[in-house]
Amino acid sequence: MTFISTRNTAPAASLSQAIAAGLAPDGGLYVPERMPAPRRLAPGATLADTAATLLQPFFAGDGLAPELATICGEAFDFPAPLQPLATPGDHVLELFHGPTAAFKDFGARFLAACLARLRRGAERPLTILVATSGDTGAAVAAAFHRQPGLRVVVLYPDGRVSPRQAHQLGCFGDNVSALRVAGSFDDCQAMVKQALGDAGLQAQVPLSSANSISLGRLLPQTSYYAHAALDHHARHGRPLDFVIPTGNLGNALAAIIARELGVPIGRIVLATNANRVLPEYFDGGDYAPRASVATIANAMDVGAPSNFERLRWLYDGDDAKLRAAFRSHAVDDTAIRQTIAERYRRYGEVFCPHTAAAVHVLGDLRERGVEGDWSVVATAHPAKFESVVEPLIGRALEVPPALAALLARPAHADPLPPDYRALKERLLRD
Repeated sequence: MTFISTRNTAPAASLSQAIAAGLAPDGGLYVPERMPAPRRLAPGATLADTAATLLQPFFAGDGLAPELATICGEAFDFPAPLQPLATPGDHVLELFHGPTAAFKDFGARFLAACLARLRRGAERPLTILVATSGDTGAAVAAAFHRQPGLRVVVLYPDGRVSPRQAHQLGCFGDNVSALRVAGSFDDCQAMVKQALGDAGLQAQVPLSSANSISLGRLLPQTSYYAHAALDHHARHGRPLDFVIPTGNLGNALAAIIARELGVPIGRIVLATNANRVLPEYFDGGDYAPRASVATIANAMDVGAPSNFERLRWLYDGDDAKLRAAFRSHAVDDTAIRQTIAERYRRYGEVFCPHTAAAVHVLGDLRERGVEGDWSVVATAHPAKFESVVEPLIGRALEVPPALAALLARPAHADPLPPDYRALKERLLRD
């Protein structure tokens, strides 16, 4: 299979080329030249086996194809359980059982496994440049830590991630550097995109991306949706609907692609925080990216979601068709806090702020009489947001062992202004 840019002015690329590049030369995002035919998938397989079967068409004819099963085995060695919630018909897909307690672990580990193979024998190291609004950077750092021939530079908005997220970002050292940017996530993301598109810089410092703009991150995220929906359909004979917290749209797009591949997924609803670019678009307004607003669900503090380009491509640029296919709902900080406190008081359930936004949206859907089997997507463990969650539930949260081990390490991040020239100088110097 070959891959093209969403902007249609870059040469077609193989999967390996698209993964290694991260961003297409014309600034667009790589997408398959055509979507594969729906897959025949069987329930009951392991998550790794489901991933290998689902992703096989994307790898067809590529040098990585013979190693796909092994790559999936390395990446998907922790669970993604679908758990019932207290309210009948409602579920939660827990994606926080990996080494950094966030869903980003799945895609980051898959990408690292791919790039480690692609870079074997390379003369110069490849720098993985990452903008993060909270969880991506730690997942990428963990996945690439001490990988030979690879280094990671993480940019995050200073003061706009949780304290534990910030500690994770700076605790690795070795081949991982953390830069705390005096700006927003959108500033970080813009600098990363500019660096990836800078041919002069690339000639001196080979770069790639591990944000959700990377195919190596996006494609494997389809797998946990397929695994959960297939098993649910086998048990109940009904499709599974999803409410997905979203910022940069990568995780939601993965569910959409899984559905396109024939997975028994029903409706997909997007939950955002107070950053309303997507809800306003799906309500009929123009797509109007703007500066992000800081919230307690900081990983969704995105004012210019990159994967919107891919979503539009998937619907042939037809805004009417796209708006008819999805709904998006904004949830402010007050509602997120109320949801965390109320669900704990009534049912003993504990959610991170991002997951709570999805739980709130699902509650609204149920109040309006929407039926079906629904799952919210739990994108991070609540213990990563103890300063928000613990005061609302009135008790301390148990920290998962893997997260506790990271928090016990010393951490350091260097300051960086929101200025591309400063980033370029840093990359050339290191």
